[in-house]
This record gives sequence, C-alpha cells and structure tokens, in this order.
Amino acid sequence: MIATIAKRFTFDAAHHLPTVPADHKCHRMHGHTYEVELVFRGDIGANGFVVDYADIAEAWQPIHDALDHRVLNDVPGLEIPSTEILAAWILDRLSIWNQLVRVRINESSTTWCEMERSRG
Repeated sequence: MIATIAKRFTFDAAHHLPTVPADHKCHRMHGHTYEVELVFRGDIGANGFVVDYADIAEAWQPIHDALDHRVLNDVPGLEIPSTEILAAWILDRLSIWNQLVRVRINESSTTWCEMERSRG
C-alpha cells in the first residue's frame, strides 16, 4: 500500500530580494516566520512507516540550523532568497529520500510556494 505523510517545521529568518526594483517593498530587509512542510509518499515498510518522523526531524535539524535567525541572502545558494529558490534549496538537501515528493513553504498566512521533485 502507498501512503502519504508529512512533517511540518518552522524557522525565522530575514531576507531581501535584490532582483526586484528598489521601490518594491521586498527589496528592503524584512523577516518571516517560515513554515515548511515536507511531504513523503511510498510503500509502508516492515517497520510500519513510509519514513520515520524521527528520521525526518534529524535530517531537518542541519537545515534549520543553517536558516533559523539568519539573513538568508548570506546562506550559500540563497543569494536571491525567493520562496521558490528556498524550496528548491531545501528539496535538494533532502534528496537522500526517494519518498520525498514535495516541499511546501508558507512565507506568510497568505503566500506559499510548493516544489515537487521532478521524476524522470
């Protein structure tokens, strides 16, 4: 049987978007409490899990440490820290799991980005 599971995390960070016009509000430094949801899909293993939630939390910790209470523009690979680039950056770092199918990031209560792993 195939199951879909997800685990949600948060982190706080500041950023600015250097590629938007200087009068755009996101050109200025500002911050968000980001909510990240990692979605996994796959067969249920002999242990009863698609992926153990504890293993997901352990793999998330270095990402959290790299992002939380940081200026995202200073993180290598996030010089232009749009939500889209941030989602791809996180997905790349968790590519150890074939079962990881999607990363969703809420930047605010009204805006989000969802990135799916391309299959092929």
